[in-house]
Amino acid sequence: MPQWQQQLNKLVNTSLFERTIIGLILFNALILGLETDTTFVENYGQWFELGHHLILAAFIIEALLKITAVAPRLKLYFGDSWNLFDFSVIVLSLLPATGELAMVARLARLLRVLRLISALPELRLIVATLMRSIPSMGNIMLLMSIIFYIYAIAGYHLFHLSDPQHWGTLGLSLLTLFRIVTLEDWTDVMYTAMEVLPYAWIYFVSFVVMGTFVIINLFIAMVLNNLEEAKAERLAELRPPLSQDDLLKELADTQQALIRLRKHIEKAT
Repeated sequence: MPQWQQQLNKLVNTSLFERTIIGLILFNALILGLETDTTFVENYGQWFELGHHLILAAFIIEALLKITAVAPRLKLYFGDSWNLFDFSVIVLSLLPATGELAMVARLARLLRVLRLISALPELRLIVATLMRSIPSMGNIMLLMSIIFYIYAIAGYHLFHLSDPQHWGTLGLSLLTLFRIVTLEDWTDVMYTAMEVLPYAWIYFVSFVVMGTFVIINLFIAMVLNNLEEAKAERLAELRPPLSQDDLLKELADTQQALIRLRKHIEKAT
């Protein structure tokens, strides 16, 4: 790799360069927020457009610098999913903000705010954790679906005559159970049911315990477990590779430890 390319690679990985990009993303988010006010748009609309163009130009320059820093091994850039996401945001931002694609272009500008995730390692770690948790979430969602289905059918048979507004059909029963599991005014539904069946509280309390506390705690435990694994992988990636001298030193230390162990065993016998 030429000397200038090594220097460029160091530049795009410096904290100052990263902070500059984060500042541009935050500034872009501020402009998008101000554009929701018609008064600001009428008075400063042209400046907002100029800001969008300058920010887009800065993002294009950033992408070109990062690609140039690893050229011709472009896989180092496009092989990173976060770099690929950033590049896709830039491509979508190049859509014209007028005509039939105006709405798509404006929504694409919102994606620039999501670049804050790729710019901050902590947020990347959280997103990576959520992505790792998706397969495990499927099993928990299946368990939750079974519990919902059983309780929905039971609720229909128990309460559809006294409270058809909430339990009149299987769909309404499932919707009511979703309301209960969010703990949104679920006691009103329970008291209505208790007017006919005094022991209906058993049904509701058992569902709240199973659906809210048990299932949600399973989700939390699974996410925390994946978070620890993602942290371990991140630390392994950041750890510098061992040099030849380090390997020889570790090998020598291991040999000395084996010699001491053999002497200790000989003395014991």
